[in-house]
Amino acid sequence: METAPIHWPQMGCGTWAWGNQLLWGYNPQMDSELRAVFEYCLQRGITLFDTGDSYGTGRLQGRSERLLGEFAQGFPQQSCYLATKLAPYPWRWTPQSLVQAGEASAQRLGRPIDLVQLHWSTANYAPWQERPLLEGLAQLCQQRRATAVGLSNFGPRRLTLAHQYLKERGISVASLQIQYSLLCPEPLTHSDLRGLCRDLGVKIIAYSPLTLGLLTGKYQPEGPYPPGLRNLLFRRLLPSLKPLLAALGAVAQARGKTPAQVALNWCVQKDTLPIPGAKTLAQAQENSGALGWSLDAGELAELDRIVERLPRRMVQNIFQSR
Repeated sequence: METAPIHWPQMGCGTWAWGNQLLWGYNPQMDSELRAVFEYCLQRGITLFDTGDSYGTGRLQGRSERLLGEFAQGFPQQSCYLATKLAPYPWRWTPQSLVQAGEASAQRLGRPIDLVQLHWSTANYAPWQERPLLEGLAQLCQQRRATAVGLSNFGPRRLTLAHQYLKERGISVASLQIQYSLLCPEPLTHSDLRGLCRDLGVKIIAYSPLTLGLLTGKYQPEGPYPPGLRNLLFRRLLPSLKPLLAALGAVAQARGKTPAQVALNWCVQKDTLPIPGAKTLAQAQENSGALGWSLDAGELAELDRIVERLPRRMVQNIFQSR
Protein backbone atom coordinates (compact mmCIF):
# COMPACT_ATOMS: atom_id res chain seq x y z
CA MET A 1 0.00 0.00 0.00
CA GLU A 2 1.15 3.55 -0.71
CA THR A 3 0.94 5.87 2.26
CA ALA A 4 -1.18 8.99 1.83
CA PRO A 5 0.65 12.17 0.78
CA ILE A 6 1.07 15.02 3.24
CA HIS A 7 0.62 18.57 2.02
CA TRP A 8 3.69 19.99 3.71
CA PRO A 9 3.51 23.53 5.11
CA GLN A 10 6.60 25.73 5.05
CA MET A 11 6.91 25.45 8.82
CA GLY A 12 5.52 23.32 11.63
CA CYS A 13 5.27 23.58 15.40
CA GLY A 14 7.29 21.44 17.79
CA THR A 15 5.67 20.50 21.09
CA TRP A 16 8.58 19.10 23.12
CA ALA A 17 7.91 21.69 25.82
CA TRP A 18 4.24 20.76 26.22
CA GLY A 19 4.53 18.65 29.36
CA ASN A 20 8.27 18.90 29.99
CA GLN A 21 8.93 20.35 33.43
CA LEU A 22 12.62 19.49 33.64
CA LEU A 23 13.91 21.46 30.67
CA TRP A 24 11.07 23.82 29.75
CA GLY A 25 9.28 24.50 33.05
CA TYR A 26 5.85 23.28 31.95
CA ASN A 27 2.89 23.45 34.30
CA PRO A 28 -0.81 22.73 33.55
CA GLN A 29 -1.69 26.42 33.97
CA MET A 30 -0.07 26.92 30.55
CA ASP A 31 -2.66 24.76 28.78
CA SER A 32 -5.04 27.55 27.81
CA GLU A 33 -2.21 29.47 26.16
CA LEU A 34 -0.96 26.32 24.46
CA ARG A 35 -4.43 25.95 22.95
CA ALA A 36 -4.15 29.54 21.71
CA VAL A 37 -0.77 28.63 20.16
CA PHE A 38 -2.34 25.66 18.38
CA GLU A 39 -5.23 27.69 16.97
CA TYR A 40 -3.00 30.60 15.94
CA CYS A 41 -0.67 28.25 14.05
CA LEU A 42 -3.59 26.80 12.11
CA GLN A 43 -4.74 30.30 11.18
CA ARG A 44 -1.26 31.05 9.82
CA GLY A 45 -0.99 27.89 7.75
CA ILE A 46 1.35 26.15 10.20
CA THR A 47 -0.47 22.85 10.01
CA LEU A 48 2.13 20.26 11.10
CA PHE A 49 2.41 19.62 14.85
CA ASP A 50 5.23 17.36 15.95
CA THR A 51 5.21 15.47 19.23
CA GLY A 52 6.53 12.22 20.69
CA ASP A 53 5.30 9.52 23.02
CA SER A 54 8.22 10.35 25.33
CA TYR A 55 7.36 14.06 25.55
CA GLY A 56 6.49 15.11 29.06
CA THR A 57 8.46 14.32 32.20
CA GLY A 58 7.64 11.94 35.03
CA ARG A 59 3.93 11.32 35.41
CA LEU A 60 3.34 13.79 32.55
CA GLN A 61 4.86 11.49 29.92
CA GLY A 62 2.56 11.56 26.90
CA ARG A 63 1.12 14.91 27.99
CA SER A 64 2.08 16.59 24.71
CA GLU A 65 0.11 14.02 22.71
CA ARG A 66 -2.91 14.37 24.99
CA LEU A 67 -2.93 18.15 24.67
CA LEU A 68 -2.68 17.99 20.89
CA GLY A 69 -5.54 15.52 20.84
CA GLU A 70 -7.69 17.83 22.95
CA PHE A 71 -6.86 20.92 20.88
CA ALA A 72 -7.49 19.17 17.55
CA GLN A 73 -11.01 18.10 18.51
CA GLY A 74 -13.55 19.95 16.40
CA PHE A 75 -11.09 20.62 13.58
CA PRO A 76 -11.33 18.55 10.38
CA GLN A 77 -8.56 15.98 10.30
CA GLN A 78 -7.29 17.29 6.98
CA SER A 79 -6.84 20.79 8.47
CA CYS A 80 -3.87 19.76 10.61
CA TYR A 81 -1.32 16.97 10.69
CA LEU A 82 -0.48 15.38 14.04
CA ALA A 83 2.93 13.75 13.83
CA THR A 84 4.35 11.71 16.67
CA LYS A 85 7.59 9.87 17.28
CA LEU A 86 7.73 6.45 18.95
CA ALA A 87 10.83 5.93 21.07
CA PRO A 88 12.77 2.71 20.45
CA TYR A 89 13.06 1.86 24.13
CA PRO A 90 15.01 -1.33 24.96
CA TRP A 91 11.77 -3.13 25.83
CA ARG A 92 10.37 -2.37 22.38
CA TRP A 93 12.09 -4.96 20.25
CA THR A 94 9.27 -6.68 18.37
CA PRO A 95 6.92 -5.33 15.70
CA GLN A 96 3.97 -5.81 18.03
CA SER A 97 5.61 -3.73 20.77
CA LEU A 98 5.83 -0.77 18.41
CA VAL A 99 2.29 -1.34 17.16
CA GLN A 100 1.09 -1.22 20.77
CA ALA A 101 3.03 2.01 21.33
CA GLY A 102 1.42 3.50 18.22
CA GLU A 103 -2.02 2.44 19.36
CA ALA A 104 -1.44 4.16 22.71
CA SER A 105 -0.31 7.33 20.95
CA ALA A 106 -3.33 7.28 18.65
CA GLN A 107 -5.57 6.93 21.68
CA ARG A 108 -3.95 9.96 23.33
CA LEU A 109 -4.27 11.92 20.06
CA GLY A 110 -7.88 10.85 19.68
CA ARG A 111 -7.41 9.88 16.01
CA PRO A 112 -5.15 7.87 13.69
CA ILE A 113 -1.60 9.23 13.54
CA ASP A 114 -1.01 11.36 10.46
CA LEU A 115 2.75 10.79 10.50
CA VAL A 116 4.22 8.06 12.71
CA GLN A 117 8.00 8.26 13.10
CA LEU A 118 10.71 6.17 14.70
CA HIS A 119 12.33 8.60 17.14
CA TRP A 120 15.88 7.46 16.44
CA SER A 121 17.82 4.61 14.88
CA THR A 122 19.21 1.93 17.19
CA ALA A 123 22.13 1.29 14.82
CA ASN A 124 24.68 2.87 17.17
CA TYR A 125 24.06 0.42 20.01
CA ALA A 126 21.55 -2.33 19.02
CA PRO A 127 21.37 -2.65 15.22
CA TRP A 128 19.38 -5.89 15.47
CA GLN A 129 16.50 -3.94 17.06
CA GLU A 130 15.89 -1.62 14.12
CA ARG A 131 14.30 -3.95 11.57
CA PRO A 132 11.51 -5.23 13.87
CA LEU A 133 10.66 -1.62 14.72
CA LEU A 134 10.50 -0.69 11.04
CA GLU A 135 8.15 -3.64 10.57
CA GLY A 136 6.02 -2.20 13.37
CA LEU A 137 5.82 1.12 11.53
CA ALA A 138 4.70 -0.69 8.39
CA GLN A 139 2.03 -2.60 10.30
CA LEU A 140 0.65 0.60 11.82
CA CYS A 141 0.05 1.91 8.30
CA GLN A 142 -1.28 -1.40 7.00
CA GLN A 143 -3.74 -1.51 9.90
CA ARG A 144 -4.82 2.10 9.23
CA ARG A 145 -3.67 3.26 12.65
CA ALA A 146 -1.26 5.65 10.92
CA THR A 147 -1.40 7.39 7.57
CA ALA A 148 2.28 7.96 6.72
CA VAL A 149 5.69 6.89 8.00
CA GLY A 150 8.68 9.05 8.89
CA LEU A 151 12.11 8.57 10.46
CA SER A 152 14.17 10.68 12.83
CA ASN A 153 17.93 10.92 13.42
CA PHE A 154 18.75 8.52 10.54
CA GLY A 155 21.87 9.15 8.49
CA PRO A 156 22.28 8.33 4.79
CA ARG A 157 23.21 4.68 5.26
CA ARG A 158 20.42 3.85 7.69
CA LEU A 159 17.90 5.83 5.66
CA THR A 160 18.81 3.89 2.52
CA LEU A 161 18.37 0.55 4.31
CA ALA A 162 15.13 1.59 5.99
CA HIS A 163 13.72 3.00 2.78
CA GLN A 164 14.41 -0.26 0.93
CA TYR A 165 12.96 -2.40 3.72
CA LEU A 166 9.75 -0.38 3.88
CA LYS A 167 9.48 -0.13 0.09
CA GLU A 168 9.39 -3.92 -0.09
CA ARG A 169 6.31 -3.72 2.13
CA GLY A 170 4.66 -1.08 -0.03
CA ILE A 171 5.38 1.76 2.40
CA SER A 172 7.03 5.06 1.41
CA VAL A 173 9.22 7.03 3.82
CA ALA A 174 7.55 10.44 3.84
CA SER A 175 9.96 12.40 6.02
CA LEU A 176 13.21 12.50 7.92
CA GLN A 177 13.76 14.62 11.02
CA ILE A 178 17.27 15.82 11.74
CA GLN A 179 18.81 18.26 14.17
CA TYR A 180 19.47 21.19 11.86
CA SER A 181 20.08 24.89 12.34
CA LEU A 182 22.67 27.57 11.70
CA LEU A 183 24.53 26.12 14.70
CA CYS A 184 24.14 22.54 13.54
CA PRO A 185 24.38 22.40 9.72
CA GLU A 186 26.56 19.28 9.67
CA PRO A 187 23.86 16.68 8.90
CA LEU A 188 23.39 18.26 5.46
CA THR A 189 26.82 19.73 4.80
CA HIS A 190 28.97 16.73 5.79
CA SER A 191 27.07 14.00 3.96
CA ASP A 192 25.00 13.31 0.87
CA LEU A 193 21.81 13.23 2.93
CA ARG A 194 20.17 16.17 1.15
CA GLY A 195 20.59 14.64 -2.30
CA LEU A 196 19.49 11.23 -1.05
CA CYS A 197 16.29 12.66 0.43
CA ARG A 198 15.59 14.53 -2.79
CA ASP A 199 16.05 11.35 -4.84
CA LEU A 200 13.84 9.30 -2.52
CA GLY A 201 11.12 11.96 -2.20
CA VAL A 202 11.72 12.33 1.55
CA LYS A 203 10.88 15.67 3.19
CA ILE A 204 13.57 16.97 5.55
CA ILE A 205 12.17 18.27 8.84
CA ALA A 206 14.53 20.44 10.91
CA TYR A 207 14.15 20.09 14.65
CA SER A 208 15.78 22.49 17.13
CA PRO A 209 16.05 25.14 14.36
CA LEU A 210 16.67 27.80 17.04
CA THR A 211 19.12 25.57 18.93
CA LEU A 212 17.25 25.53 22.26
CA GLY A 213 16.95 29.32 22.10
CA LEU A 214 20.59 30.18 21.35
CA LEU A 215 19.59 31.77 18.03
CA THR A 216 16.65 33.82 19.29
CA GLY A 217 18.76 36.87 20.14
CA LYS A 218 17.23 36.90 23.62
CA TYR A 219 20.43 35.77 25.33
CA GLN A 220 23.77 37.52 25.17
CA PRO A 221 27.28 36.15 25.81
CA GLU A 222 27.56 38.06 29.08
CA GLY A 223 24.21 36.70 30.33
CA PRO A 224 21.79 36.40 31.96
CA TYR A 225 21.34 32.77 31.00
CA PRO A 226 18.20 30.64 31.11
CA PRO A 227 17.64 28.53 34.23
CA GLY A 228 17.84 24.77 34.48
CA LEU A 229 19.67 22.38 32.19
CA ARG A 230 20.19 24.93 29.42
CA ASN A 231 22.26 27.17 31.70
CA LEU A 232 25.51 25.22 31.37
CA LEU A 233 25.15 24.84 27.60
CA PHE A 234 24.53 28.56 27.11
CA ARG A 235 27.50 29.50 29.29
CA ARG A 236 29.70 27.23 27.19
CA LEU A 237 28.52 28.26 23.73
CA LEU A 238 27.33 31.86 23.83
CA PRO A 239 30.75 33.56 24.21
CA SER A 240 31.92 32.00 20.93
CA LEU A 241 28.74 33.02 19.08
CA LYS A 242 29.30 36.78 19.07
CA PRO A 243 30.03 36.99 15.30
CA LEU A 244 26.92 34.99 14.40
CA LEU A 245 24.63 36.81 16.81
CA ALA A 246 25.90 40.13 15.45
CA ALA A 247 25.26 39.02 11.86
CA LEU A 248 21.78 37.76 12.71
CA GLY A 249 21.04 41.06 14.43
CA ALA A 250 22.26 43.07 11.45
CA VAL A 251 20.16 41.11 8.94
CA ALA A 252 17.17 41.28 11.25
CA GLN A 253 17.44 45.04 11.61
CA ALA A 254 17.78 45.54 7.86
CA ARG A 255 14.79 43.31 7.20
CA GLY A 256 12.59 44.56 10.00
CA LYS A 257 12.62 41.07 11.50
CA THR A 258 13.98 39.40 14.62
CA PRO A 259 17.09 37.19 14.83
CA ALA A 260 14.85 34.16 15.43
CA GLN A 261 12.88 34.90 12.27
CA VAL A 262 16.10 35.19 10.27
CA ALA A 263 17.39 31.87 11.67
CA LEU A 264 14.10 30.13 10.81
CA ASN A 265 13.98 31.63 7.33
CA TRP A 266 17.53 30.34 6.79
CA CYS A 267 16.19 26.81 7.43
CA VAL A 268 13.31 27.35 4.99
CA GLN A 269 15.71 28.60 2.30
CA LYS A 270 17.80 25.47 2.81
CA ASP A 271 14.79 23.40 1.68
CA THR A 272 13.91 22.08 5.11
CA LEU A 273 10.73 22.31 7.14
CA PRO A 274 11.63 23.81 10.53
CA ILE A 275 9.52 22.92 13.57
CA PRO A 276 10.34 25.55 16.23
CA GLY A 277 8.66 25.14 19.57
CA ALA A 278 6.22 27.63 21.04
CA LYS A 279 4.99 27.79 24.64
CA THR A 280 3.33 31.19 24.33
CA LEU A 281 1.21 32.98 21.78
CA ALA A 282 3.94 35.61 21.47
CA GLN A 283 6.47 32.92 20.50
CA ALA A 284 4.08 31.45 17.93
CA GLN A 285 3.54 34.91 16.46
CA GLU A 286 7.27 35.52 16.26
CA ASN A 287 7.87 32.14 14.61
CA SER A 288 5.22 32.84 11.96
CA GLY A 289 7.06 36.05 11.07
CA ALA A 290 9.73 33.88 9.46
CA LEU A 291 7.32 33.17 6.59
CA GLY A 292 6.26 35.26 3.61
CA TRP A 293 9.71 36.57 2.70
CA SER A 294 13.13 35.18 1.76
CA LEU A 295 16.74 35.83 2.63
CA ASP A 296 18.69 36.63 -0.52
CA ALA A 297 21.72 34.72 -1.80
CA GLY A 298 24.17 37.24 -0.35
CA GLU A 299 22.65 37.06 3.12
CA LEU A 300 22.64 33.27 3.07
CA ALA A 301 26.26 33.15 1.94
CA GLU A 302 27.38 35.57 4.65
CA LEU A 303 25.62 33.63 7.40
CA ASP A 304 27.11 30.38 6.09
CA ARG A 305 30.60 31.92 6.00
CA ILE A 306 30.37 33.08 9.62
CA VAL A 307 29.05 29.73 10.83
CA GLU A 308 31.89 27.90 9.09
CA ARG A 309 34.42 29.95 11.08
CA LEU A 310 32.85 29.52 14.50
CA PRO A 311 35.17 27.77 16.98
CA ARG A 312 32.21 26.00 18.61
CA ARG A 313 28.84 24.84 17.42
CA MET A 314 25.97 22.84 18.85
CA VAL A 315 26.75 19.25 19.83
CA GLN A 316 25.09 16.75 17.50
CA ASN A 317 22.46 14.44 18.95
CA ILE A 318 24.20 11.27 20.14
CA PHE A 319 21.41 9.15 18.61
CA GLN A 320 22.10 10.43 15.09
CA SER A 321 23.12 7.44 12.97
CA ARG A 322 25.25 7.28 9.84
